[in-house]
Amino acid sequence: MDDYLKDDDFSQLIKRIGSFVSAKLSELLNTQDLPSIWSLGVLVAALIFTCRLLWAPSGPQRRQRKVQTSTPPNSGVNNSQPNANNLPSRIEDSTPTVINESLQHVKPTLGQIIRQRLTDGRKVTCRLLGIILEESTPEELQNQATVRYSVLEILLEMTKLCDLYLMETVLDDESEKRVLTALENAGVFTSGGLVKDKVLFCSTDIGRTSFVRQLEPDWHIDSNHEINFQLARFIKCQLHISPIETERIASNVFSSSSLEQFFGV
Repeated sequence: MDDYLKDDDFSQLIKRIGSFVSAKLSELLNTQDLPSIWSLGVLVAALIFTCRLLWAPSGPQRRQRKVQTSTPPNSGVNNSQPNANNLPSRIEDSTPTVINESLQHVKPTLGQIIRQRLTDGRKVTCRLLGIILEESTPEELQNQATVRYSVLEILLEMTKLCDLYLMETVLDDESEKRVLTALENAGVFTSGGLVKDKVLFCSTDIGRTSFVRQLEPDWHIDSNHEINFQLARFIKCQLHISPIETERIASNVFSSSSLEQFFGV
């Protein structure tokens, strides 16, 4: 609006100067005074040029006005300074992320693996032959009893985490003594929580089945297919140990070639 009024005033001034120049020019032409005519023309040009300079706004002022109008009123804040709320949170989150990633690569302990595989089962019963011992038949125990040292670490850890009972079918008292001596020499009774009273012996497989049902464990580990089948209705979970892959006995009976393989050792 101000620019429009200024342009109108400038037009009126030009008209007045034109009228004045016309009147003077007529007088000078009548007198034929050429120097005066030339002087009048120079004067008029100088007046027009001066008015134009005074009337027109300068370029820097106009640009400055645009910059000022783009600044929010009453801000009083230097926009060049970063806002703390807009800072990325990656600086704060980087340390926990690194820690979490490093923890994911930490290998679990054997105790953690056993607890996970047994689903925190507290009471476990386990046969000796073919699982804890190298021998696989009661007849072999009449000559010797040998603890499998590849399973010894698992056995010792299980005695710490579980209420463990070991059991076996033997043909004579001498076989029973050999088994207890082999377990004692391996350090099972001194390093873990197992005691001799938790090593049970019977003369038939039916007697071993009766032991398991009376103890009511969370897990029973056996290598006899028939016993695992009979106990499937009564025991929560079972592990069938067999070097030969067989059909699954029941949904709650798992199979593995060895105790070491089941726990990933």
